Amino acid sequence: MSHSVSAGNATQTAQGEPGLTYQLCRWCGTASFRRLLCPVCASSDLDSVRSDGLGVVVRTGVVHRYTEAARNESLVRLPEGFVFRCRVVGAAPHLVHVGARVRPVVGADPDAGEPLLELCDPVDYIAWR
Repeated sequence: MSHSVSAGNATQTAQGEPGLTYQLCRWCGTASFRRLLCPVCASSDLDSVRSDGLGVVVRTGVVHRYTEAARNESLVRLPEGFVFRCRVVGAAPHLVHVGARVRPVVGADPDAGEPLLELCDPVDYIAWR
């Protein structure tokens, strides 16, 4: 049995498996991330549901604002049916590409604001030269 500890919108099981908590509308069944109301029917009757957090990058960009170093900002689609903005870490920002598989970072602070994800498949930097 997996015991889960929840804090904010990210959860971590007792075995250390990271994941995300999203909302599922009880009225229309729409999945959403960090919403107070359902984006489809505007119901406030939302259930918190756990996802393993595995997703696919659908849009990515390199930004330089508010920091000295460049960082990645991406839109990620989860199989549960929603897209959310996050930061992909652990690889050079310009090496994150559309179609890359991502997962939540183990040990990331769930209260840090934006979710942190990492690439499932390591990028071979030599191949990109």
